[in-house]
Amino acid sequence: MDIPVFGSVPAGFAQDREQEPEGCVSVDVGTIGFTPTRTTFALRVTGDSMIGRHIIPGDVVILEHNAEPREGQIVAALIDGQTTLKTFLRRNGKPYLSAENPKFPYLIPAQELVIQGVFRSLIRKAQYL
Repeated sequence: MDIPVFGSVPAGFAQDREQEPEGCVSVDVGTIGFTPTRTTFALRVTGDSMIGRHIIPGDVVILEHNAEPREGQIVAALIDGQTTLKTFLRRNGKPYLSAENPKFPYLIPAQELVIQGVFRSLIRKAQYL
């Protein structure tokens, strides 16, 4: 199956981003462990805030749009107008985002937190030195 790639997502400090279609990534449904739907999409990862969850720059994350995240799931989110890839958590019933690298702070929305996609799978291309 082909999954559309809508640009990149910073796994670091949140950034202003406009996502533009960049083509597709072809996947084997048996390899990724689920059947993509019409709301499945992919983003290229930049930054290193998710290294504790083994997501590194250059990876492609496959996400499901319109899925409700559970606590501890990885999400692509729009927080106060900026996009990022983080772990979704709640404290006292209020949602916030956590990096998986101690160099990065928690992200607590001042105004708005919109989940753009919930992590489903990861594609990593081999890096040869």
